[in-house]
Amino acid sequence: MRMPEPSPARLLPALALLAFGWTLPAQAASFPCDKAATPDETAICAHMPLNDLDVEMAVRFEILKDVLPMGGRGKLREDQEDWLKERRTCGADTACLKGLYEARLKVLRAVQSEFSKQGPQ
Repeated sequence: MRMPEPSPARLLPALALLAFGWTLPAQAASFPCDKAATPDETAICAHMPLNDLDVEMAVRFEILKDVLPMGGRGKLREDQEDWLKERRTCGADTACLKGLYEARLKVLRAVQSEFSKQGPQ
């Protein structure tokens, strides 16, 4: 049985919240900082700009995984797993981490933008 394709209209409220500066309630990154086990996680928890990038990336990822068609979701997850492996190679180097987050966010923003241009289906 084929599942219906999600409508870009489902994405619009979440995109509007991001566009107008809505943020998640105060939290330390997209993972529990008290359980940060690797140098990259520790650096993200210790630096608010990285924390903010991590939260934005997690929100965009969650939105996309809920609205993309099946094939797109699988690719999104694979890319995210590869990205997380690459993030670990930065260790505690905040410049490296910032560059990786900015590159990943550029991709996720582009995917969201392209998806939202499709209009209601």
